[in-house]
Amino acid sequence: MTLRRALLAACLAPLSIAVAFAAYVAWLGRVGGRASICHGTVVNGHLEGGRRLPYAGDNYRAYSLLGFLLGRTFVHEAVRETLRDAYQELSKSHPELRFVYAESGWPWGGRFAPHKSHANGTAVDFLVPVRTLDGQVSELPTWAFNQFGYAVEFDDTGRAGAHRIDFEAMGLHLLALDRAARAHGIGIRRVIFDMGLQPKLAATAAGALAMKRLQFNKQQAWVRHDEHYHVDFAVPCR
Repeated sequence: MTLRRALLAACLAPLSIAVAFAAYVAWLGRVGGRASICHGTVVNGHLEGGRRLPYAGDNYRAYSLLGFLLGRTFVHEAVRETLRDAYQELSKSHPELRFVYAESGWPWGGRFAPHKSHANGTAVDFLVPVRTLDGQVSELPTWAFNQFGYAVEFDDTGRAGAHRIDFEAMGLHLLALDRAARAHGIGIRRVIFDMGLQPKLAATAAGALAMKRLQFNKQQAWVRHDEHYHVDFAVPCR
């Protein structure tokens, strides 16, 4: 009986591996499968057919490998293609710049603690692009001790430690997102960014244009949004 069970297990092992591999590939968001469908709102909704954002590209990366592996970077497929195209455009027009995206949502959407939104795959957080104090392009440090970038505190000049916000790069990114979103038949519904830092963004050429074209929050959000800007994409949802 023991030998029979061993032989049966040996025969089933390849099938089990194949099933596990297929599930893992689907978890990575690489399988086309059914089209993405968002339901409800960013606060009270869910997502079908979510797609994981790529971990990294020529000029961008995710905020955390752990968060990526846990599945905290899924979005509606139109949002994913919008992000990829925007980064690709910037890699050609401004190849020196570097960007870090943060959290977006679960593969199935729904409640996404500690966030109050991100429920239906149409919202993405982006860590602010930064430079060193001597003007060199850099990336915001993202470690467990600073909550993977979310606990960094910028002062009213846009400085935090050895880094300062690159407001022009932020404006360029928002404009690229706007163009890519329109190309994919969606749009940008709202951008949330710290009220005290919005004048700094508006003082740059690209930032001023982005604030003219896009809707920004007019009141301070429940969390400051100084180390990141939250983008709600306008995707038709059920």
